[in-house]
Amino acid sequence: MFDKLKNLPLLGKVLIAIALGIGCSYFFPDFLNRSFVTLNGIFGNFLGFTIPLIIVGLVAPGIAELGKGAGKLLAVTAAIAYGSTLFAGFFSYFTCDFTYPVFLDPTNSFSAGIAHGEKILPYFSVEMPPLFSVTTALVFAFVLGLGLCAIEGNRLKNGLIEFRDIINKVISGVIIPLLPIYIFGIFLQIGAEGQAGAIMKLFIKVIAIIFVMHVSLLFIQFVVAGSIVKKNPIKLLITMLPAYVTALGTQSSAATIPVTLRQAIKNGVDEKLAGFVIPLCATIHLAGSTLKIVACAFAILWMQGMPHGLDMFAGFICMLGITMVAAPGVPGGAIMAALGLLASMLGFNEDLQGLMIALYIAMDTFGTACNVTGDGAIALVMDKIYRK
Repeated sequence: MFDKLKNLPLLGKVLIAIALGIGCSYFFPDFLNRSFVTLNGIFGNFLGFTIPLIIVGLVAPGIAELGKGAGKLLAVTAAIAYGSTLFAGFFSYFTCDFTYPVFLDPTNSFSAGIAHGEKILPYFSVEMPPLFSVTTALVFAFVLGLGLCAIEGNRLKNGLIEFRDIINKVISGVIIPLLPIYIFGIFLQIGAEGQAGAIMKLFIKVIAIIFVMHVSLLFIQFVVAGSIVKKNPIKLLITMLPAYVTALGTQSSAATIPVTLRQAIKNGVDEKLAGFVIPLCATIHLAGSTLKIVACAFAILWMQGMPHGLDMFAGFICMLGITMVAAPGVPGGAIMAALGLLASMLGFNEDLQGLMIALYIAMDTFGTACNVTGDGAIALVMDKIYRK
């Protein structure tokens, strides 16, 4: 039984944690509720401590490694991938701005939906102040990464790569395994405070809207790519479907690279070029994940009655496109890399970050599938440029 649970994908564990959290909230005594809220507070503080380290550990070496053998091909691929990511972010924002007022009712928001009892407080708190702020971490990471692109600093670069390995171990060995327990505690508290109904309605509606946006984004990407290479975009997209389905199962862009590569070549992309573009885009092109993060963040801010204007999201989307380059190749890695921006630029506290993690991971497979399928569109465009 426990072995089966252990081997479940992260999505399955999160869904079980959500269901158990809401179910247990109806009969758990107060001392158990407070115990889990206490544990969540400690884990949330640990997350806050690690976020600046995650940013430095992932962004700095990620930018530095992009500079290896940098040439026109690398620069153009990175520029197109970043442009695609920006388009996905703004496409998500404007779609949410149009659809959420129609489908989401802020008068039923979870911030105002407490039906009974008072807010559950922890027994105690363990403070873990971060070594530096998120903004400082971002600036420091950019300076280090860009500086290492300009000089031959192999010792420092190797040190950063080893530090990245440590951060990836913390993410994959500590944070990701504990996320189901953390999410269980979040939904236990939500249920005990009478907010479960509003949260679940939000999840169902937002997931449906995001799925439609993912399909629309892929259609747009292949229409653009098809018009450039003078091929039928529908046929191109259908050829890439095996990569989409594989990503649904693996939840990993990296694990899907062989299938994405094979299907891109079937679409007529030069084999050598595909061997360069597809693995690179698996790291730097996360348009589907960006779309999803923007949509989830917008939903939570909307339902909380917090500011959600374009002036806030424009900067957030531009920074998110850069941060996604550093997202580790594990399920939920993109949202972990984005937590710092959510806190510093959109004002997400620990509770909202927990909701964001749960909402994001609940449809992590769709974002990954959108990412890898869109890589095929970029490969087509790069093939056209390469042949010229």
